[in-house]
Amino acid sequence: MKNIAVIGAGTMGNGIAHTFAQSGYKVELIDISEESLKKGMDTISKNLDRMLSKEKITEGQKKSTLGNITTHTDISEGVKDADLVVEAATENTELKLKIFRHLDQQTSADTILASNTSSISITQIASVVSNPERVIGMHFMNPVPVMKLVEIIRGYNTTDEVTSKIMDLSEKLNKVPVEVNDYPGFVANRILMPMINEAIETLYNGVAGVYEIDTVMKLGMAHPMGPLQLADFIGLDVCHSILEVMYDGFKNPKYAPSPLLTNMVRAGKIGVKSGEGFYDYSESRKAEKVSAQFKSK
Repeated sequence: MKNIAVIGAGTMGNGIAHTFAQSGYKVELIDISEESLKKGMDTISKNLDRMLSKEKITEGQKKSTLGNITTHTDISEGVKDADLVVEAATENTELKLKIFRHLDQQTSADTILASNTSSISITQIASVVSNPERVIGMHFMNPVPVMKLVEIIRGYNTTDEVTSKIMDLSEKLNKVPVEVNDYPGFVANRILMPMINEAIETLYNGVAGVYEIDTVMKLGMAHPMGPLQLADFIGLDVCHSILEVMYDGFKNPKYAPSPLLTNMVRAGKIGVKSGEGFYDYSESRKAEKVSAQFKSK
């Protein structure tokens, strides 16, 4: 596989495109919005600059990585020569099904179709494709260029050959692929999201505050980031969607989103990307921090 198409230029999509391009693959990055594509490419460039400043890559590697990426707003044009398509759109079942119906018509029968979904059934996604054996889950972790794990999810019809190819490809990206079966939330989010939800319930019930809950988990359980801060980083809307998928799939109340999480999502307080979640990420808050640092000197 040499030609990779990535659908979605958001946080996960641009990270996936960056990772493939840095490993020497030709990448077609696709989004319906030119603005989203520009923002995605700006993010990739900034992340490469960060790696350059830490001497993890050279200027030449930065240029070749960016040169390996071509952007498209036309999905048909972007996927026409792809050996692998990785869908990284919003975690919405109907949207993903719509995309895969289109991919079924616009790609060759031997093109592997992968979804970066973090919770939605690969078998369900594959059901709208005429040859579902070529559909697989390829769940990268955020931030993609840094995190080693890739969950490889086999749908009911996914073949051994397709699975083997994607496992090998992941290793060529310097990732660690782990094969898992197709159940709601797979492994990562089946374990992670109930913990995050329980942390939110702990806050909702007044047991402790945001700082206290996160500090207990960081210092007591050696987590690099507290669950509430991690939820902000993932996006509270994404956490809510994943929990709903698991609740619908298992019909178990332990997966039901906390009322506090639901209200925060409704209010648009969804974490880092909105400027506010359990923590304040607004520009004014950043200015306060800079001012405080200046005064301390």
